[in-house]
Amino acid sequence: MRVKLSCFLLIGIFGTLSTSSVSAEVSFEKQVKPVLESACLSCHGEKKPKGELQLHTHEALLEGSEYGKVIVPRKPEDSTLYTTTILPPDADEVMPPKAPFLSKSQSDVIKKWILEGAKWPEGIVLKQIRRIGFIKDIKPILETNCLSCHQESNDKGDLRLDESQYAFESSVVPFDLDESTLYQTIILPEDHEELMPPANKGGPLKDEQIKLIKDWIVQGAPWPEGVKLVPVRRESEKDQVIVETISKAPKEVVDIRVKAIDQLIDQLEPTMKPYTDEIPGTGVKFEMVPIPSGEFLMGSPKTEKGHISNEGPQRKVKIAPFWMAKTETTWNCYTLFMYQEEEKMVMKLRGYKPELNEVSDAVARPTTPYVEMSFGMGTDGFPAISMTQHAANTYCKWLTAKTGHYYRLPTEAEWEYACRAGSATAYSFGDDVSKIDEYAWHDGNSDFKYHKVGTKKPNAWGLHDMHGNVSEWTADQFLADIYSTFKGIVSNPFQYGKDLYPRAARGGSWMDKPEKLRSAYRIGSSPDWKFQDPQLPKSIWYHTDAQFLGFRVLRPLIIPSSEEMHKYWTTEGEPD
Repeated sequence: MRVKLSCFLLIGIFGTLSTSSVSAEVSFEKQVKPVLESACLSCHGEKKPKGELQLHTHEALLEGSEYGKVIVPRKPEDSTLYTTTILPPDADEVMPPKAPFLSKSQSDVIKKWILEGAKWPEGIVLKQIRRIGFIKDIKPILETNCLSCHQESNDKGDLRLDESQYAFESSVVPFDLDESTLYQTIILPEDHEELMPPANKGGPLKDEQIKLIKDWIVQGAPWPEGVKLVPVRRESEKDQVIVETISKAPKEVVDIRVKAIDQLIDQLEPTMKPYTDEIPGTGVKFEMVPIPSGEFLMGSPKTEKGHISNEGPQRKVKIAPFWMAKTETTWNCYTLFMYQEEEKMVMKLRGYKPELNEVSDAVARPTTPYVEMSFGMGTDGFPAISMTQHAANTYCKWLTAKTGHYYRLPTEAEWEYACRAGSATAYSFGDDVSKIDEYAWHDGNSDFKYHKVGTKKPNAWGLHDMHGNVSEWTADQFLADIYSTFKGIVSNPFQYGKDLYPRAARGGSWMDKPEKLRSAYRIGSSPDWKFQDPQLPKSIWYHTDAQFLGFRVLRPLIIPSSEEMHKYWTTEGEPD
């Protein structure tokens, strides 16, 4: 970043005075409200509040919880709203109960507000907002866009952003956008001489990056103690020119590239073998099955029993080779992702050091649900259920970071292709529904619960439970008429998700009749799948109460670009 020294010195002095002044009264709307809305309301909002504690109104706050009052005006030492935020991270009563914990500046604001009488302007009702995490959201932006010029070995303008103490001295004022030069310089016009980062250094930042920086500062700019940033190389100007050139290449160049990739696939595909992967340090394993490339008719004919309009018209689709998980993702795997402490405990028992997993630990994880998410149906060897598509995507990202193999959700086309296993019938085993019990768990044989994975016959390619047991997330946005948009033979179609609803799931479940277990059957998600969220099971982004819903992972033969990896893992309408 490049700014005039005088500007930074002036703002730095003013910012220091702003944050340290004892005379300035805490602003509820500017300082307290963002902390409560981002860190507290996911558990203590209006509906089904944990411990019967609500914090969305002043009246509810003063009423306290089932355990008594949580705030005593002018006595922060007697107010659990404050005292629980300064407990050690491993304390049972620490609030919030999971990282990221409140920063000192955030806790200090709560303390001072209570000391001043806990004033709450009349009529203000709080609403939950997305909480910004420094490690997940802010660190990558600063390291990629700012640290090349503003760190210990290269502090242009006497400005450092590699450690919190230096950032807060010069360019970041918690809770105050107007006085935070970090924010003010990234929103300047593209042709402005003080724009950060400069246009010749990759600026301006993307709108979503600017919003993350903005929300982070508004929420108090929490920066975990001891975290030091390091520069991360970004694409060079030459690389950017090449990318731009490729995107605008004439058709013959595009065709040449496609042929080159096809040639590479032809060379590599014969080497694909089944393999077993392990989540490092845990002993937990899962099997992957190679799926050959090929073409198939996607969808179902109108003559197929159970056919619905969103399964047509049938279109020929070409699919590149990939590996697919032999079974649905089990709780054995998913629990390690959902509960970080359990992962660390397992690793310690096996003699591994969890602190060596910096890459995977940077991936966000679900908030701990209130209820046991198997709903009593079993965990060891059973399919994981009740996650959102975002949670499944994030698991794939985490699993990739853990194993070094690129995993993602299958597209609708890849899923159906794998399910059919070369068949063109209603089910992978044919049209005779009387055989369904040999291959699938459904409403007629499940006893109203899911079952251990892999206990029914596999399809011709060795995949179990493609029909039934649990419905499976795919990577796609659900569009009822998507097949009508396909022209000619379509290669590896993927409908990027731009709307939160609906997203596509496949396969049918233990709750469904056999006709919903057909290879072509598809269903779109709805808000009803998260009817009880966010209070049960707690997180609107990661949990649902859809007990019929799970997923399995896919690994493509050819590793895509980092941009494409991110595209599959993170779609619009999600917190990322």
